[in-house]
Amino acid sequence: MKFFVDSADLDAIAELADIGLVDGVTTNPSIIAKSGRDFKEVIAEICKLTPGHVSAEVVATSAEDMIKEGRILRKIAENVCVKLPLTMDGLKACNTLSKEEVPTNVTLCFSPNQALLAAKCGATYISPFIGRLDDITLDGLELIEDIRTIYDNYGYETEILAASIRNVNHVKECALIGADVMTAPPAVIKNLANHVLTDKGLAAFLKDWEKTGQSI
Repeated sequence: MKFFVDSADLDAIAELADIGLVDGVTTNPSIIAKSGRDFKEVIAEICKLTPGHVSAEVVATSAEDMIKEGRILRKIAENVCVKLPLTMDGLKACNTLSKEEVPTNVTLCFSPNQALLAAKCGATYISPFIGRLDDITLDGLELIEDIRTIYDNYGYETEILAASIRNVNHVKECALIGADVMTAPPAVIKNLANHVLTDKGLAAFLKDWEKTGQSI
């Protein structure tokens, strides 16, 4: 499973990249707005932190304007992946940009049928939102499972990018189901390493070692 970081925090991305836990980055207009910086500059800097795809989202709503914005975003860096909304206009833009060999991430997916449409239009990634479905008492992980089955049935190459991940259990379940990619905030990725028994065991080892008076 690939790990994407859902953030525009350059320091947090760089920290995880140094550990080897960054295969790509996802952003959206809300995340960029929180940075308070120029959109294109932030995307360009993020692209330097990882050779993997960095999703940069269009803000237009018509297919024609999405295509124009997508082409502009693609010029920022070779690893920019154009993020498009799962609307009919977004699908049309996806189809056009995919034919131009522009990587695309179709986002705001909430149903298997939507995911099927994205794959038909040549999307590089489909981003089903787990947490937002859970928020309205639907099963976000079931959506990941349904998409996996459909894509495997027909050999679609579109990668399932599990998004709106809120906790470590989401990550585990997505890995078990077979999502190709997961994107999560830096804090969730770091929490994957945490376990009370690991902390307890390490404390015991260090205490016993200290009693020996030795050093390495």
